[in-house]
Amino acid sequence: MTAFPDARFGRMLVTVAAVVGFALVLAAAGCGGGSSSASGTNPADPHVAMGAHLFVQFACSSCHGEQGKGGVSPDVRALTDVGKTLTLSQLTTIIDHGLGESANPQKPYMPVWGPVISKSQVNDLVEYLHAGLPAVVDATPVPVPRDQGPAVAGAALYVRDGCINCHGPSGLGGVANPLSADKTIPSLSGQNFRQEFNTNAKIVDVIRSGSVIGKAPIASMPHWGGILSDQDLADLVAYLKTLK
Repeated sequence: MTAFPDARFGRMLVTVAAVVGFALVLAAAGCGGGSSSASGTNPADPHVAMGAHLFVQFACSSCHGEQGKGGVSPDVRALTDVGKTLTLSQLTTIIDHGLGESANPQKPYMPVWGPVISKSQVNDLVEYLHAGLPAVVDATPVPVPRDQGPAVAGAALYVRDGCINCHGPSGLGGVANPLSADKTIPSLSGQNFRQEFNTNAKIVDVIRSGSVIGKAPIASMPHWGGILSDQDLADLVAYLKTLK
């Protein structure tokens, strides 16, 4: 065995080796497909991964809870066992046509997504449900800043609760709704909107009660009664009032 020419040099190499080893351990813990992390895993099946992101994008998590664990409202069931009991056809019908108590705006009602969501997206959502709704890296709802003013919070809620999917970025509308009278989902900006909803109370009322409820296959806005707090509603109004 060759001796180190200097004991201090030997101690330095041992220290460097320890640091490098620790770094490699951290890298192994945080990198690589399918490895666990604080926010979830990367599923081997890309359809499951896409379904997890769609579950957030279309605000399923806003009512059913993250990963479908429930806890948001006693009127909205958890989805943790739904993949074991419902088929692709059954889940597709629910997603396309909505579900819930449409006559009572104080009770949540799942929207009619049919004209908005594609068949491929529905299939991926079902794959995610059938996989047991695993935690997937970065498939988490947009955080809502509560200390930067109501309009900032409202902008985040607009994305988190899926308003953007139907009413478009900045409320510009234009999303197709072929069987409706206007053929598109209304915008939430512009002169017509401001004239029809000329008070905060009118805006809050339509968010609570929804519109075109229970009339599939026309896309319908859910009523958010029982889901959104008074503060959420006020923040959404503050955001909508910043739009052109």
